[in-house]
Amino acid sequence: MSISRRGFCRLASGSTFALLLSTGCASAPRESDGLPRARPESQGIDPAAILAFLDEVAAAGLELHGLMIARGGAVVAEGWWWPYRADRPHMMHSLTKSVTACGVGLAIVEGRFALDDKVVSFFPDELPAQIDDNLAAMSVRDLLTMQHGHESEVSGAVWRPIKTSWVAEFFKIPVVHQPGTTFVYSSAASFMLSAIVTKTTGQTLRDYLDPRLFRPLGIRPPSWDVGPGGINSGGNGLSWTTADSLKLGMLHIQDGVWQGDRVLPAAWVREATRTQVPEAAYGYHWRRGPGDIFFGSGQFTQLVIGFPSHEAAMAVTAAIVDRELLLPIVWKHFPAAFVGPLANREPSAVELRDRLANARLLPPARRSSSPLMATISGRSFRAEPNPDGIEAVAFRFEDGECLFTMRDGRGEHRVRAGLGAWIEGDTSMTGNKLHHQYQPDRMRVAAAGQWLDDHSFEMTWQFVETAFRDRVLCRFDGSRLALDRSVNMNSADTAMPTLRAVMV
Repeated sequence: MSISRRGFCRLASGSTFALLLSTGCASAPRESDGLPRARPESQGIDPAAILAFLDEVAAAGLELHGLMIARGGAVVAEGWWWPYRADRPHMMHSLTKSVTACGVGLAIVEGRFALDDKVVSFFPDELPAQIDDNLAAMSVRDLLTMQHGHESEVSGAVWRPIKTSWVAEFFKIPVVHQPGTTFVYSSAASFMLSAIVTKTTGQTLRDYLDPRLFRPLGIRPPSWDVGPGGINSGGNGLSWTTADSLKLGMLHIQDGVWQGDRVLPAAWVREATRTQVPEAAYGYHWRRGPGDIFFGSGQFTQLVIGFPSHEAAMAVTAAIVDRELLLPIVWKHFPAAFVGPLANREPSAVELRDRLANARLLPPARRSSSPLMATISGRSFRAEPNPDGIEAVAFRFEDGECLFTMRDGRGEHRVRAGLGAWIEGDTSMTGNKLHHQYQPDRMRVAAAGQWLDDHSFEMTWQFVETAFRDRVLCRFDGSRLALDRSVNMNSADTAMPTLRAVMV
């Protein structure tokens, strides 16, 4: 198979990873992502180089959830760390911004608005009483390059709890710098781009992109948070699969062409992914890496990376607090791994196949018990006044599991935790303060519980469509309960105040 942007083999939906490395470009079921598969060495990649990358990531103690690498239009390596899976969506955080850029580029080409149009011109009904010269000068281009003139960043976590117009909130922010002169990364700018697309098309950005980007790439319409006024958040809030991120990267290294059809204008792709702001190595909602590498990046290290000179792309989902912990390892091994035609790499190919096929994040659950189980099962614990508005919690131990219930101002929430096994299910459990202020009505969770001693019960909740993993430690003293809940990573506090409650 030649390594060509348009000359890759077209297959029915995918293959298992075992088949990828043993048969190359073959057809078999694989989550219906529509991407062809090939052996790494057939695309000029030594599987030992990918193994070396994985070894260094593991040695650094970095938590990967999913990895896909493609070259020449074909997937050459892929794996997910259980309980993450190929078909699971994953919260992308600010990688969403690179998707938003696609919508802006398409709307500009369609004549909906122009790069130099002024932001105030789109929202005459939501402007402040006084418009200073800096605000008046701010353009679409300034939003795309994060040179909007604000003094500091506005995180999505700041706006998510706000129920009034985010457009009005944006115009309240002082524009202290002349637009186009100072780089300040901010999700507020990305939201305004989404709002402009909605204002000029009458559609949410998600709906606008569905026939223009998602469907052509074989991407199911992704989940995308909607703020006040029915506007997608723009800078964050999108969840899709690892393969969807990979397709976004592949589309851009192919100059906007997908399987022979133009999806994005080539000129827009070049402008979006080149350096627009040298001091920040930033384009139009894309970042720049070494050489001609570009990448989109989300909180807790969600990545899509394009290697244009090598016709390769990589997608990563993870729970790593800072992408700078991972990126130097990526740059060390890639694109050096793209060495050219290879043969006789079967031992490394088999090892890579096995490593990724058996990747696991969560350890086996430990079976344990306590005499207290019979005493507290089915009983409710009334919470003392607390800043999180929790009213009561309860435990029910039966059939090899613990049903944990919490009641607060949002209602009653349940998590089923296995005793000696992981149980997966849906929950509405409140978690916003620990989860970067995200609080969807439904979250998928894998949960297990174990007794550390006769009086201490610990649960682990892995929210398998996000980066978040909660630890809930319950300590019983007679009729009293002290509950501590913490999270593996967050943009704010990683632990809630101790909840104290009494059995009723």
